[in-house]
Amino acid sequence: MPVLSEDSGLHETLALLTSQLRPDSNHKEEMGFLRDVFSEKSLSYLMKIHEKLRYYERQSPTPVLHSAMALAEDVMEELQAASVHSDERELLQLLSTPHLRAVLMVHDTVAQKNFDPVLPPLPDNIDEEFEEESVKIVRLVKNKEPLGATIRRDEHSGAVVVARIMRGGAADRSGLVHVGDELREVNGIAVLHKRPDEISQILAQSQGSITLKIIPATQEEDCLKESKVFMRALFYYDPREDRAIPCQEAGLPFQRRQVLEVVSQDDPTWWQAKRVGDTNLRAGLIPSKQFQERRLSFRRATGTLPSPQNLKKPPYDQACDKEICECEGSPRGHYVAGLRRSFRLGRRERLGSPQDGKAPALAESPELLTYEEVARYQQQPDERPRLVVLIGSLGARLHQLKQKVVAENPQQFGVAVPHTTRPRKSHEKDGVEYHFVTKQAFEADLQHHKFLEHGEYKENLYGTSLEAIRAVMAHNKVCLLDVEPEALKQLRTPEFKPYVVFVKPAVQETRMAPPVSPAAEAIAAPLEQQQQELAASAAFIDQHYGHLVDAVLVREDLPRACCQLQVILEKLSKDTHWVPVSWVR
Repeated sequence: MPVLSEDSGLHETLALLTSQLRPDSNHKEEMGFLRDVFSEKSLSYLMKIHEKLRYYERQSPTPVLHSAMALAEDVMEELQAASVHSDERELLQLLSTPHLRAVLMVHDTVAQKNFDPVLPPLPDNIDEEFEEESVKIVRLVKNKEPLGATIRRDEHSGAVVVARIMRGGAADRSGLVHVGDELREVNGIAVLHKRPDEISQILAQSQGSITLKIIPATQEEDCLKESKVFMRALFYYDPREDRAIPCQEAGLPFQRRQVLEVVSQDDPTWWQAKRVGDTNLRAGLIPSKQFQERRLSFRRATGTLPSPQNLKKPPYDQACDKEICECEGSPRGHYVAGLRRSFRLGRRERLGSPQDGKAPALAESPELLTYEEVARYQQQPDERPRLVVLIGSLGARLHQLKQKVVAENPQQFGVAVPHTTRPRKSHEKDGVEYHFVTKQAFEADLQHHKFLEHGEYKENLYGTSLEAIRAVMAHNKVCLLDVEPEALKQLRTPEFKPYVVFVKPAVQETRMAPPVSPAAEAIAAPLEQQQQELAASAAFIDQHYGHLVDAVLVREDLPRACCQLQVILEKLSKDTHWVPVSWVR
């Protein structure tokens, strides 16, 4: 084996070692692996860099110039004054690049050795009690916004400590205040014997520069992690009405279906979040999903939160008594099938066999509405259109609205053809008006959960199948579907990605009127009762299913409602929407 000299480099040693690796019958794979590793060009380059650094370390190089950046600027001025030749222009362009200027600035910083941090001297008026403790003087600039930190008094030591740092606030942006820091002074005012609410008032009244005297925590907690989690709120929240929140002023109020960006989940009880689209940079406290679920479960167990199972449901959108009004018709020459709402007797277990071993849906534990993780979604050109689901309160007349939209643009919109066991009439075609099936086939499909809704009318079965919905979507059409709100849970899947439109009639406000004749009162009383029923039906759907609604359409008349729905449908494929994160993953 050749002998290496003292001046041989590490990469030369590595090359020599590689040349000595010979295949061996016993260690063929190991030798081949080492040869491949040592032959890598990247490893050879690293060895050469290592040698260069060691060489300059032994030479103890000193910078020739401590102001390379200033020299480069002087050269650039000379070149700009007389930049004629191509070489001069090329040099000027090279010296002007931000990367080279950054390298020269780093060179000057290292050459001048001014990269060590220089700490300002401590004030002369520090009390003697701080001599043996590490004291930090923090100066923050605060305008009208809150400081973005909460404080509490330690139960054991009695010290006033920082309890929480709100993301995006002045304290968080400074990076100088941490959870667990002990607060001793605010603008020269000692706070050791003051109550936390008194200290908060001092901080709130301070404007401009605020000087804090702090004893840092012995072990500073880890920095808050960026979560980038977006949650759609499924309930209303007002921190002023929440007795459990540690600091009401730090709470973040929000509306139902508002999207929140959760920026910290470090506290398992109180998250920090921002409202999407809000210009306020400071995060606020909201109850965590687990904590809110525990509260709702406790309220439901104690009876303070009524269960949806025990509530009397008002009627939804109703069809007319005559079957022909909704199940048969040819508006403008286009037939539109539909499932008459009076056929819908309830959930599918109503006609299911009791021997199927499945518990009724009404016996399931009611959902606790807290948050739903969401993500942005925009429909791509090669994707199937999203399912559009219409739900309506009493008086919405969904079938009429759906028929008009489909009749005006049958190439873009369609409806699911329902199934029935009634005999086919002479003018009907199978698969157009209905899918005509036997009762045995219908009940078999029912047992296999193929129907979204079903019911019975005059001893005939009717139902809307999931396959009928898929058939419309397979033709690249937007399927318009009107269902009972209870069916939304089954449709909320990545396959359908339903966009839910809640249609409710315009309800006239009832006002006190002057006394009228008995005959007029007899006429007005039913009208007022009807308005109350319409309002009650809409309120029930909004209360129990409003968290699933994407758009609300108030129907005043058919033409205007049709135009409003068409505008909603046009934006559906163009705009970006928030959908459950499971739909896009």
